[in-house]
Amino acid sequence: MKLHAAGTLIVITSLSVILLTTVCYILLLNNLWWVNLIFFALMFIIGGMIVRFFRVPYRITNVVEDGVISPADGTVLSIGPAFEYEFFQDERIKISIFMSINNVHVNSYPISGVVECSAYHPGKYALAKLPKSSVDNEHNTIVVAKDEDHKILFRQIAGFVARRIISYPEVGDHVEQGEEVGMIKFGSRVDVFLPLDAQVFVNVGDKVVSKKTVLAYF
Repeated sequence: MKLHAAGTLIVITSLSVILLTTVCYILLLNNLWWVNLIFFALMFIIGGMIVRFFRVPYRITNVVEDGVISPADGTVLSIGPAFEYEFFQDERIKISIFMSINNVHVNSYPISGVVECSAYHPGKYALAKLPKSSVDNEHNTIVVAKDEDHKILFRQIAGFVARRIISYPEVGDHVEQGEEVGMIKFGSRVDVFLPLDAQVFVNVGDKVVSKKTVLAYF
């Protein structure tokens, strides 16, 4: 387990503010013991949550040659046909994965291949569970091609809490299944677009794990 580099400044700043607030509270206020207990517990919980947001657990990738593994931790929100308007411009199977604030927020590549598209789109911060968030919200679209017949598009989508998407891919990059893509600060949603003939191996409501859970097979 380690902290993501993107969270270092936020963690240090937040813990410094919490520490300063605690010191000022001790020096300036003299409340009842149970009030003090509540305050210290609250500071501890806030600090712990901030650190937890940026955790990166050590995982060995479940390499599946003909499979598509989950790019995110979370819960399968929906599965079904959808028109992919940005890159393929045709019908695809879309799997939406909702990332809560309790999930690991680091994303990974679902397949190995070459990055054919990496496009950032500014937008709104509506609730990530809403269908329109896939288009209206701030998002980053990534397409990875294993070969001409096996291409996957997945989209990092910011939500109501998430306010920044970090994404490292550049067009032409050769990437490996399970390699880090980036992260969505404080969680949100990832949509995966599969070919119509893909065999889906998850159901709505399933808990999925980045680098581990097989979403589908080509």
